[in-house]
Amino acid sequence: MFRPCIDLHEGRVKQIVGGSLTDDARTLQTNFESERPAEWYAALYHSDQLVGGHVIMLGPGNEAAARAALAAYPGGLQIGGGITAENAPAWLDAGASHVIVTSWVFREGRLDQERLDTLVKAVGPQRLVLDLSCRRRDDQWWVVTDRWQKFTSLALDRDVLRRLARQCAEFLVHAADVEGLCQGIDLGLVALLGRDSPIPTTYAGGARSSADLETVATVGEGRVDLTIGSALDIFGGTGVRYDDCVAFNRRSVRPSR
Repeated sequence: MFRPCIDLHEGRVKQIVGGSLTDDARTLQTNFESERPAEWYAALYHSDQLVGGHVIMLGPGNEAAARAALAAYPGGLQIGGGITAENAPAWLDAGASHVIVTSWVFREGRLDQERLDTLVKAVGPQRLVLDLSCRRRDDQWWVVTDRWQKFTSLALDRDVLRRLARQCAEFLVHAADVEGLCQGIDLGLVALLGRDSPIPTTYAGGARSSADLETVATVGEGRVDLTIGSALDIFGGTGVRYDDCVAFNRRSVRPSR
């Protein structure tokens, strides 16, 4: 299935090369900056009955835009970026279907189980999405935090995915090495997720054509959804038509796990 997205940077809808988002603003590579507000995209997704999309706040200054998007599609979008146990309930009250968290549940490069337990207690596992975005190193995919700049000690495998699945509703996994490049998806990662994740999982990174929807469905054994960003025509791309993604969802049925 196709999952829509709204990436926010400095209050604007943008598409950014994932690995370029650092503390040094000079490294930032922006593929697209929209003249339309976040709520325009949310209303579009609402009208086309696209569910499970995510709004990601890339740094500070995005809260107002994020709230506007959630208000335009109440209960239809997930929210991520700077989520903690303290602010997560407020984002659910603002209209998010789920909160997405990554960096906050890691400290000093390790999964902080106490923080994860606190977050689960605050919102419930059914409203929580764990962002396990990763980079490849030594033939494994390692979760990365802090705008995908810091490697953690957590590598994705069957045991890790099954353990964490007990505490959340879904996984969101950006392949940070290819995010925003439109040079092809990480098929090895998609295969791992399709084989080993016991809960709904969304993959993002590198999609460049509408054929990637079929590819991810096949390689991911029908169990992995795909987010398309920079290649999508509504984000200035030329590789994928948004209308084709909507049509793909209308004729697709998710298999049971």
